[in-house]
Amino acid sequence: MRRKKKPRPTRVPSSNERTPMKKRFLTKAQIYLCIAALCVLAVFELFFMLHTKSPTEQKISSRPPLIVLDPGSLSALAAIVYDPQDKRVLFAKNDELQLPLASLTKLMTAHTALQALSATSSIRISREAVATEGNSGLKVGEIWNAAALIKYALLVSSNDAMAAVAESAGSNSLIQKMNANAQSLGLVQSYFLDPTGLDLTPGVSGAYGSARDIAVLAAAFYKEYPSFFESTASEEASYAAGENTLTGKATATPILDIPGLIGAKTGYTDLAGGNLVALVDVSLGRPLVVAVLHSTRSGRFE
Repeated sequence: MRRKKKPRPTRVPSSNERTPMKKRFLTKAQIYLCIAALCVLAVFELFFMLHTKSPTEQKISSRPPLIVLDPGSLSALAAIVYDPQDKRVLFAKNDELQLPLASLTKLMTAHTALQALSATSSIRISREAVATEGNSGLKVGEIWNAAALIKYALLVSSNDAMAAVAESAGSNSLIQKMNANAQSLGLVQSYFLDPTGLDLTPGVSGAYGSARDIAVLAAAFYKEYPSFFESTASEEASYAAGENTLTGKATATPILDIPGLIGAKTGYTDLAGGNLVALVDVSLGRPLVVAVLHSTRSGRFE
């Protein structure tokens, strides 16, 4: 009869002999710690996204334009169709070319003057203002409401009316503020020498800028002072100044019947040729800006 062998006792290695396991699993505490860390990272990323402007918000989108149009078919040297909501250019032709602005300058003059003046303040018409090139019916000594005078100046592109507005806001300091505003709006091709935009000499314009700059300016002016821009869409309007009442006709009359037109500003000088900027509401609350520079008197409307 065979004797059963006794099983050998299992030898437990000492602490010095033990080898670590090839795989170790996280404890519950470590798992919770990892989840908490991921949550913190997610919160920081969300905060960063909300407080950091995307390239689209920082500057006009550089995506390809959407509107297919032969630039050669336009009489204007420069043109743009701009979507201010998405900050996107839908069509462009020489849109960053620096050109004389003529009376499109009055948008910046109005924009800057309204920051310095109350819309309800009174403006006295001076002899110097009336002497400005162009006669829109103003009389020396008349007292105008600032809002009415600015709207009249924009509607009929009145040089003497805008000169009076500039005087009231401080002509020299106003020009400096206009240029400061241009910088703050990112109008890299724009600078202003005169509040009316008239040519100063046969070779020097009162203001310069690009089609892109004007589109951005018009959108900003409309956003901040909508009633002033909308007033330019009337075929004519009457304004009272004491005993005198002036009825002005819009210089943008050829395009006033465009569906959805919000407003428009024209400009024309020998150096600038025919300029135009207009806002059109293509759908409810979705305006587009159209601007043309250095066209002809009739070509800017076509």
